[in-house]
Amino acid sequence: MNDCVPQKQRKLQDNLNLRWLEHIYWTRFVVQDIVFSNPNTDADVQRLLRNPVDFANILRPFYGNAIAMRFKDLFTRHLTIAAELVKAEKAGDNAKADLERKKWYQNATEIAEFLSKINPFWNRAKWQEMLFTHLRLTETEAGQLLADKYAASIATFEAIQTEAFMMSDYMFEGIVRQFKL
Repeated sequence: MNDCVPQKQRKLQDNLNLRWLEHIYWTRFVVQDIVFSNPNTDADVQRLLRNPVDFANILRPFYGNAIAMRFKDLFTRHLTIAAELVKAEKAGDNAKADLERKKWYQNATEIAEFLSKINPFWNRAKWQEMLFTHLRLTETEAGQLLADKYAASIATFEAIQTEAFMMSDYMFEGIVRQFKL
């Protein structure tokens, strides 16, 4: 282990990286479940919905229970809207898909605003940019799966991984700066 990096920082960064990776992997599994009508969809959805709880558990020691639970609620909504959007796209219901897409981007704006209010080192515009990129990539990946463009969906997922690490790093850096870890 590198003794130059404080153990608290290393543990926080590892936890944040894991949670963001779980977020994108379980999202991909659920999108695939919906697209291909897999019988394990409910089990995968339940596992995916544990991700906001896990994030709340990371945030709670720094921000308290009320803020952690608010983030959990916003992030849970992010996931449930995404599922409804994929279902609407699969069904070819463009009006419903447009409605869910608007809700999804509004939710991302709310998350960015919320995060920028709890940490002075987190910029609303930066969070919104990262979250909007995440949404665009995730929707692109779902569309590629729906169009049987599997190799393209893998390439898009690799871009999603890169974006997830950017969000993880930004979250980590803000907490370290705010709490002087």
